[in-house]
Amino acid sequence: MKKIRKALISVSDKRNLKILLKNLSKHKIQIISSGGTFKEIKKLKYKCLELSKYTGSKEILNGRVKTLHPKIHAGILSIRGNKSHNKELKKNNFEEIDLVIVNFYPFEKTLENTNKHKKIIENIDIGGPTMVRAAAKNYNDITVITRPEQYKELVEELNSNKSKTTLKFRQKMSEIAFSETAYYDGLISNYFNSQSKNLFPKKKIFFGNLIEKLRYGENPHQKAAIYSIRNNLNLKQLSGKKLSYNNYNDIFAALLISRSLPKNIGTVIIKHGNPCGVSINKNKLKSYKLALACDPISTFGGIVSCNFKIKKSLAIELKKIYLEVVICNGIENNALKILKNKKNLRIIDSSELDNINLNNISSQLNSLLIQTTDTLPFSKSNFKVVSKIKPSSKTLKNLIFAFNVCRFVKSNAIVITNNDSTIGIGSGQPSRLDSCEIAISKMNKFYKEKKDDEIIAASDAFFPFVDGIEKLVQSGISAVIQPSGSVNDKEIIKFANRTNTILVFSKTRHFKH
Repeated sequence: MKKIRKALISVSDKRNLKILLKNLSKHKIQIISSGGTFKEIKKLKYKCLELSKYTGSKEILNGRVKTLHPKIHAGILSIRGNKSHNKELKKNNFEEIDLVIVNFYPFEKTLENTNKHKKIIENIDIGGPTMVRAAAKNYNDITVITRPEQYKELVEELNSNKSKTTLKFRQKMSEIAFSETAYYDGLISNYFNSQSKNLFPKKKIFFGNLIEKLRYGENPHQKAAIYSIRNNLNLKQLSGKKLSYNNYNDIFAALLISRSLPKNIGTVIIKHGNPCGVSINKNKLKSYKLALACDPISTFGGIVSCNFKIKKSLAIELKKIYLEVVICNGIENNALKILKNKKNLRIIDSSELDNINLNNISSQLNSLLIQTTDTLPFSKSNFKVVSKIKPSSKTLKNLIFAFNVCRFVKSNAIVITNNDSTIGIGSGQPSRLDSCEIAISKMNKFYKEKKDDEIIAASDAFFPFVDGIEKLVQSGISAVIQPSGSVNDKEIIKFANRTNTILVFSKTRHFKH
C-alpha cells in the first residue's frame, strides 16, 4: 500500500475533472498543476499549487517547457525507502510526488481536423508522455492515471484503502500507461512516414484501439478480438447478436467489393470471404435478385452487402432466406423494422465508412506481411484489345465489371457474367482449369436466361495454356478478359481469333490469396 499525499495533474481532456478533484480534496491530497489545467482547477474552486511556483521556474518557449524540471522528475522517479535517493531529494529540497494524472495533447484529433504541418507538430506532447513513462516505470511507488475513464477506479481504490493504492492497482495502471505512450508515439511515427510516403520504414509501429473482444476466433477454441487504428470502425450495428471473427472477415470482404462498384449501386453476396453473387443492375431490388440467382445455395448463411439505402420491398425479400449479416448504406425505418424481426440477423449501416484504401496485414510465425490494397479503380487505359473482333463499348464495360469482381475472388479465380451481374464464380482452386469448371458448373446449374445472351468471363491471371480459355468458349462464352504475361499469350490470341472470341488483356494481374 502506498499513501497518496501529492498529485500532479496535467490534462488536455478535462472531462470528469470536477468529480476527480472532489475526491482528491476529500482525501486531503495536495494538487500541483500548470497551464490550462491549473486555470480549470481554480475555476472549479479547488486548491491547487501552480507548477511554476512549485519548481521556482517559469514556463518558457511558449509553454513548450513546463514540466521538464528536475524537481518534477526526481519527485516521480525517486525510489521510496532508498537512502541515497532520500538524501538527494533532501539536499535539493525536492519532494515526492505520489500520483500523476496526465493525458496528452490531442495529436490524433488534430490529424483528423487539419493538414497544417506546423499545427500538427505543435500538438506533439513532450512533457506529458515523459511524466507518464517516468511514473509508469516507478509503479512500485507511484500511481499513474492516463484517461478520464480511470478516475472512477482511482476513487474506488482511494476510498477502499484509506487514501492508499495497492501494488496490483498501480501495476495495472502502469501497463495501461505504457500502452498509451506507445500508441501516441505510433501515431506520430505513422504521420511522419505518411508525410515522406515511406510505406515500409526500417521499423514499423502498429497500433490500434480495442473495439471489442469476440466470442472466439475462426473456431471456438481460438481467442479473438478486433482493433482499429481509429476509436471505432465507422460501422454501426443496428440490430442482431454480437459479430464474430468470421462475420468481420466476411464484412470486410463485402465492403471492399461494394466500395469498388459505382456509387449507390450494387449488391454483393459473400460466403467464407468469397463473393458468390454480384450485380450492378440499377434497379436495386433486381440487383439483389440477380446477385442471389448466381448461387442461391451458397448464399445460405452468407452476408449481403447493399451499396445503397435499403427500402421496404428489398427488406421483404431479404427476410425470406437465412443470412448472417445484412450491410446497408442507410436503411428506411419500415425496412429496418422488418429485418429486426428476423431472429439474430445482424444489420450493419456502413454509410459513415469513408476511406478503405488501407494496407493489408497478415501475421504468421512471428512475422508480418504488409501490402497496399488492390482497390485502385480501373480505366480503359488499363486494358488492350488483342483479338481481331473488337468489343462494343457495352461489352468492354461488362468485361471490366467482371474483371473487377474477379480481383476480389480468391485465386485461382474465374468470374462469368451476363450484362451487369455474375452468373458463375470459380474460386480458390490450385488449378485455373478447375476454377473454370466450377464457374461453368454454377452457370449451367443456376443461369436460366437465353443461351444466345452475351456471356463473358474474367480470369485473375493469364491462362498458361489454351485448355482453360477453350473450356470457357466451349461453354458458350464469347468474350474473355485476362492479364497478359504468359509465354503462350500468342497461342491464346490465335485460339481467340480462330473461335471468333473477343479477347482483352489487362496490364495488371490480380491474385488474391
